[in-house]
Amino acid sequence: MGPRRALHSGGVSAVPHPRAPQAQAQPSRRSLGAALLLGALGAALALIAGGQTWSQGTSAAAQGAVPLSADGRDVTGLPAALAVVGLAALVAVFAVRRTGRTLVAALLALSGAAAVLTSLLGGSDTTALEAKAAQATGLTGTGVEHVTHSAWPWVSAAGGALLLLAGLLALRYGRHWPAMSGRYERGGRPAPSRARTAADPDRPEEIWKALDRGEDPTRET
Repeated sequence: MGPRRALHSGGVSAVPHPRAPQAQAQPSRRSLGAALLLGALGAALALIAGGQTWSQGTSAAAQGAVPLSADGRDVTGLPAALAVVGLAALVAVFAVRRTGRTLVAALLALSGAAAVLTSLLGGSDTTALEAKAAQATGLTGTGVEHVTHSAWPWVSAAGGALLLLAGLLALRYGRHWPAMSGRYERGGRPAPSRARTAADPDRPEEIWKALDRGEDPTRET
């Protein structure tokens, strides 16, 4: 179905089809769903991985070889903490607009990138095992032998990567996402209602403004 035509002073000019803004809104809706899924999954992976065993080894002591193990929070608590920050930023994206939304989306992306970096660095770290060895033997500087590392640091890094992708989606498409309704003011009291006219279907810019306010442009008032 092509664009409608309108006569103006003997000429014919093209009028944009009123459904064009709805078609353009589809990528924004898909990006919104993808960002929510990636952010929630990424934060969950990083938090779960933080409680799992990242490294194991043994330490020589008077009573023989002492088995040692360190989980993610023993090695570094940063990935899990950054996952919480990223998850909070993902929720906050819908509470702010314009510049504030861009800043929060950037925080989400940075949290994911930092979670990836700290997870990879912690995957080869032996400091936590050495601290466990000193605690077990009562001797500082006790060596650790037969050190092995699990795949959980990589799982944590994957969670950070998903948070990073969610942040990049928010930076790219976040300006088209809806925001939380301002219907209620602080204290739970309804905010003063503002009279709004229905969006003119022949003016696509009004439909976009209505969508940005969280209104249904097809609803008649």
